[in-house]
Amino acid sequence: MDPNVFKRNELLAQKTIAGLKSRNMEGYYAESREDALKIALDLIPEGSSISMGGGMSVHEIGLSKALKDGNYVFIDRDAYEDKRQAMLMAYNADFFLSSVNAMTDDGVLVNIDGNANRVSAIAQGPKHVLFIVGMNKVCNDVDSAMKRARNVAAPSNVQRFGLDTPCARKGTCFNCKSPDTICCQILITRFSRHKGRISVILVNDELGF
Repeated sequence: MDPNVFKRNELLAQKTIAGLKSRNMEGYYAESREDALKIALDLIPEGSSISMGGGMSVHEIGLSKALKDGNYVFIDRDAYEDKRQAMLMAYNADFFLSSVNAMTDDGVLVNIDGNANRVSAIAQGPKHVLFIVGMNKVCNDVDSAMKRARNVAAPSNVQRFGLDTPCARKGTCFNCKSPDTICCQILITRFSRHKGRISVILVNDELGF
């Protein structure tokens, strides 16, 4: 990575971590995917029950594999015939893993969801929520974070899922009401009532969509 980009990301992460702290959330900076994996495993005690949404970033740093292979109770919804049962189990898990669709450099998290299992678990239920976030998802303000979530993350995800929406065909948001839309619920997390419940690992890399 260009050393100037590396320094820029480090400084931006410091600002973002301070913003998270002011909102009763914890922030960490990882210089690489490997460092992010180490920080995450340090935060999750062995024996913990763990669930997750469909966060690509969690897979990309190797965290989901490490948890499946380790001494943890990993609730793998893909292994359940009844997906709803697995989703409901997430609300009583020790940890819920996710990424964000976007966040601001002062610590506001923005997430859009289709089925609401991810945003509902972020808002309430699991004892801890741990986000893995590439620095490519950090934006200047809520407006730009919303635009990123709607115009970058959503089209990329519907294309990944093979859904039929205007953004899948055109690559940008049409504010549609398509039956396949994944922009059903929007969660903006600006403060955590419960100190220590929400943690964010900012990774000096491009992760997810």
